[in-house]
Amino acid sequence: MDCGWGRLERVVVVSVFPGEYLLETIKDVIRKEHIEHGVVLSGFGTLSEVHLHWVTTTDFPPVEHFAKYEGPFELLSLSGIIVHGEPHIHAVVSNVQGAYGGHLEPGNKVLYLCEVAIGVLTEISMRRELRPEGIKQLRFG
Repeated sequence: MDCGWGRLERVVVVSVFPGEYLLETIKDVIRKEHIEHGVVLSGFGTLSEVHLHWVTTTDFPPVEHFAKYEGPFELLSLSGIIVHGEPHIHAVVSNVQGAYGGHLEPGNKVLYLCEVAIGVLTEISMRRELRPEGIKQLRFG
């Protein structure tokens, strides 16, 4: 286990418009707002296309499954951490069949609206360190 602390400098609130792509828009905001480190505090909306991935094994190295779905979907939740300008975000979406969750991939198209709040951190040193098992582990200091 490792942990670190920082200060919440500001919150950037993003309104993602219909037809825009969620992760791609978040990456644009990170670049335009010069966000080096941060946390995705909240995210919700609707999607017409969903692209997620998740692990399918319990051994190393992990095997990942990528899936794309056509909507409509409710985006129930986004959460994640931004390290050196690179977001690692997970999402929960639902439709009439049920709820699905996983790692957010490029290609999630906003249907009607989407709102995201990003907390910008300062006074923290974070990095993703590649472990021998092939996992990029969050480390501090």
